[in-house]
Amino acid sequence: MVPLFDPKPQHERVAGEVEAASRAVMESGQFILGPNVQAFEKEVADYHGVNDSIGVASGTDALHLALLAAGVMPGDEVITSPFSFIAGVEAIYYCGAVPVFADIREDTMNMDESSLEGLVTERTRAIMPVHIFGLSCDMHQVMSVARHHGLKVIEDCAQAFGARIDGQPVGSFGDAGCFSFFPTKNLGGYGDGGQVTTNDAELAARIRMLRNHGSEQRYYHDVIGFNSRLDELQAAALRIKLRHLDEFNAARRYIAGRYLEGLSGLDLKLPVEGEGYHHVYGQFTIQVKDRDAFRAALNERGIASAIYYPIPLHRQKVTEGRFRGVRLPVCDAVSETCVSLPMFPGMSDAQADEVIAAVRAVV
Repeated sequence: MVPLFDPKPQHERVAGEVEAASRAVMESGQFILGPNVQAFEKEVADYHGVNDSIGVASGTDALHLALLAAGVMPGDEVITSPFSFIAGVEAIYYCGAVPVFADIREDTMNMDESSLEGLVTERTRAIMPVHIFGLSCDMHQVMSVARHHGLKVIEDCAQAFGARIDGQPVGSFGDAGCFSFFPTKNLGGYGDGGQVTTNDAELAARIRMLRNHGSEQRYYHDVIGFNSRLDELQAAALRIKLRHLDEFNAARRYIAGRYLEGLSGLDLKLPVEGEGYHHVYGQFTIQVKDRDAFRAALNERGIASAIYYPIPLHRQKVTEGRFRGVRLPVCDAVSETCVSLPMFPGMSDAQADEVIAAVRAVV
């Protein structure tokens, strides 16, 4: 069986370093906002070429606290993609704001940047582009619309740590970039964790206060905050994995290259990578006509697959009341045809070739 994701090869690559770093934390007795969190924050900021980054407890918290710090308030509107995990919509609702969904592009599966201008109203406060499956949105167009209307841009980079446009990393274009360290992500931890990148010193200070019970000085609380701190143990492990991130992303791109070559010419839609874009393949997602039969046939041949995402956000039970009747035809169509193939660093050529042979046999 070829699994959808296998963390073991990646862990084996860093196990000795991670175990040594973890022992050092245990021996130090510093578990909350210690030196590893501080060092990791600087290293993430340096990686992205920004002034600051702030470790938080999860990718969802990164989105929530970034929106709050950017001034998103009850009744505001935030334009985002309907083709993503629920975390972004949760973060918007946590602020008392309202999501406004842009339809997506069939080729990139990212939100259709050309539709943004028509979605802006007097209540729009922010745009939240989602860099889906490891491919950046067209941030030049997103930023152009945002600047024209004076909107904040909060990038959802949960699936795209290391993705770039013309060499510039996602998470460095907008007012804030929000990352998840869920174990299957490009930079995956050993549990939950998240990060916000920014060049805005005031926004960074607000997020630091919000993540730590609304406090800048211990026992002095200026606002109602949250308990959302990146664990010292997670930071120690993530520091090690960050040093190997480009290597791990290169391994993903290598497997993707084998797929793109081996699956060309078939009756299916493959991922795209436009000129100047650096895709990091958090997932390798294709589009096929009879998805259920396709997946069943792959499973019979020992190939795992997954659907990200079978129910778009505007059709979820939690949102269907507000969005009943909303038509997003491209998103609706893609959600019925998309399927993700096995993809992980350390995947062997033999495993990739097994996937390719299976797909070619059933399409």
